[in-house]
Amino acid sequence: MDRPSLDQYFMEIASVVAKRSTCLRNHVGALLVRNNRILSTGYNGAPTGLEHCDVVGCLREKVESGTRHELCRAVHAEQNAIIQAAIHGVSIEGATLYCTHQPCILCAKMMINGRIKKVVYGQSYPDGEALRFLEQAGVEVRQTV
Repeated sequence: MDRPSLDQYFMEIASVVAKRSTCLRNHVGALLVRNNRILSTGYNGAPTGLEHCDVVGCLREKVESGTRHELCRAVHAEQNAIIQAAIHGVSIEGATLYCTHQPCILCAKMMINGRIKKVVYGQSYPDGEALRFLEQAGVEVRQTV
């Protein structure tokens, strides 16, 4: 067996984190890494203390993917990784975000303001504007296979 690259290694960990997701549509996992050390992880699910979508259902079942983010009950994986770092006083400046799925525009804006320098993602998401924002902000973005 070949030793995985660091990107492969961190993407595999993001895939494991995604298994905690309670979303009915997509199980997404994210982690923030700097200097090859994991700073924080997150998966998509309802805010702390609220019932999860796998219990109460999905408000976005009949909504086209990539649209109407405000209807989603869940906090996105990328947002949860950023929030967990903030709660624990961990700076994410200069970090790389690894995510099982391409970030949406809402998450892209948070990453830009959090001074994340690089995003590595797996699965595509129908939100080209998010990729344009990241590019305009000078954030390196790469999709893995």
